[in-house]
Amino acid sequence: MEVLKTENLTRLYCSGGNRIKALYQVNINIQDGEFIAIVGSSGSGKTTLLNMLGGLDYPTEGSVTVRKQKLEKLKSDELTIFRRRNIGFVFQNYNLMPVLNVYENIVLPLKLDGLSEDSVYLREIIQVLKLEDMLERMPETLSGGQQQRVAIARAIVSKPAIILADEPTGNLDSRNSMEVIGLLKTSARKFHQTILVVTHNEAIAQMAERVIRIEDGEVM
Repeated sequence: MEVLKTENLTRLYCSGGNRIKALYQVNINIQDGEFIAIVGSSGSGKTTLLNMLGGLDYPTEGSVTVRKQKLEKLKSDELTIFRRRNIGFVFQNYNLMPVLNVYENIVLPLKLDGLSEDSVYLREIIQVLKLEDMLERMPETLSGGQQQRVAIARAIVSKPAIILADEPTGNLDSRNSMEVIGLLKTSARKFHQTILVVTHNEAIAQMAERVIRIEDGEVM
């Protein structure tokens, strides 16, 4: 089943009187449960694409559809709610709340929506990501790999349609990088998540089921 698609997705920026094509006429289709790597050189447009797919920016032309909802049709507050309920994000810098412990960081998206956690599902996430012994710890006491595991748990706790991960291993060594990608793949299978990972690491890209290559704002 199709969970995400773009139609002629274009994002133009103006700089010094010039129009820069960050994305141009991008058409992709993502099926439910896929694990996909988005690769390209620096400045190729892969992070811009991820921002478009996640509703963090609006297209100049074209559309992004998630769960049959065109994101550009939503008002700002509607988009915020839709994004929180349907799209999970994992960033290179983890973006954990420093004043909240691990458990509080994980359930934060649910609290923002006024929802109660599914205790069985939450316990399973914590076990899969090996977080049982650190729920009361603060982010500053965790290693980079541990913080990224918490970020993954937070991203999937609300059972979103898709997970978007932007260079999630960029601050990790090779061993922790492989572990994080392995955990993303495990969560994709176990919790039926659709995951897109932006990466410049070819070894990580080879772990994906499908690779989308982008250069100069166009899908190759």
